[in-house]
Amino acid sequence: MAGASSRMAPEVAVLMGGLSAEREVSLVSGRECATALRAAGYRVTEVDCGPDLPARLTDLQPDVCFNALHGRWGEDGCVQGILEWLGIPYTHSGVLASALAMDKARTKETYRAAGLPVADSLLAARAAVEAGHVLPPPYVVKPNNEGSSVGVYIVRDGANAPRLAATMPEVVMVEAYVPGRELTTTVMGDRALGVTDILTDGWYDYEAKYAPGGSRHECPARLPEDIEAACLDYALRAHRALGCRGVSRTDFRWDEARGLAGLILLETNTQPGMTPTSLAPEQAAMQGIGFPAFCAWMVEDASCNR
Repeated sequence: MAGASSRMAPEVAVLMGGLSAEREVSLVSGRECATALRAAGYRVTEVDCGPDLPARLTDLQPDVCFNALHGRWGEDGCVQGILEWLGIPYTHSGVLASALAMDKARTKETYRAAGLPVADSLLAARAAVEAGHVLPPPYVVKPNNEGSSVGVYIVRDGANAPRLAATMPEVVMVEAYVPGRELTTTVMGDRALGVTDILTDGWYDYEAKYAPGGSRHECPARLPEDIEAACLDYALRAHRALGCRGVSRTDFRWDEARGLAGLILLETNTQPGMTPTSLAPEQAAMQGIGFPAFCAWMVEDASCNR
């Protein structure tokens, strides 16, 4: 925990809530992480983040900030910049990697430069997307800079151009639809932990991720050896190419009919969900790392200049 004080029980401020569309999920993650860190022996203050965050942290003067924020402002480099300015060590990725991974188009450019497979996509004006098909169906429409499958539309073969919600941005990503299984791999430092197969009755959207019974996790996934090895390799390469630190999680789609050629990267999450049953903690547990130890590792890994 570079830069932290030498007290026996460091003071950890758990940053949670925030201003994004994922506020409620972040509150759950933050409370669970705070409980785990207390069990691991840390002194913990839960901080529901708002515009007064710099003043609150100046008053608190924590040894480290555990970033349990999700979505824009907390996951896109903004909060990371505040923490760098204040000189408070923090968990997860730094300013540049956070901003890069939150921008899906630039993430894809980075993946391609690293030789990692992605689906064809383009950025298009919302009005153009609603006026007609900018890619041949089937395709997916989603914001370029949100997480947790917020605002995802699937346009099937034979469907009309989509009518997007008023909350969608003026420019959106349109991506060729990749059929198949939803896989994910967590990276912890310099180690890929495993592969989870996410089972749902439909698309793995926001409700499937967070509603009770919305999805089931098969961990470890039952996969051919070459697909499992590729997921571990690709996730670690994505983590490094984006400049991520601490814990990240990379999501895949795999079209079984095409074998290894059917495996593509969707995105890398620099602030993955952090409840004991979330995907990243489940993969840590599979490696014998309990939830308090997983959270404690992130605190000990914290630093500035990430």
